[in-house]
Amino acid sequence: MEKIKIEFQYFENCPNHEAMRQNLIEAIKGIENKIELTEVKVENEEVARRVSFRGSPTILINGKDLIDMPAPENPKLACRFYPGGIPSPEEIRERILG
Repeated sequence: MEKIKIEFQYFENCPNHEAMRQNLIEAIKGIENKIELTEVKVENEEVARRVSFRGSPTILINGKDLIDMPAPENPKLACRFYPGGIPSPEEIRERILG
């Protein structure tokens, strides 16, 4: 069985990346063997452009954004706002297994 590829992208100066990382870790508990997790620290504009950075923190599941935000035309180092707040572990797990 092919593993689900999850990419956690973050920018150090944004306050929500630690909470999102914890929610992601909680979300994959018990299914770690089905997951290939990669963390991408977006340190500069070049990396932001290369990964089509949507802002920190971002979770991509098999290349698709967690909440279906399209890739920006001009990716840059920025913090990301989630309308309902940081997605919960349950919401993240639901999207992973969805």
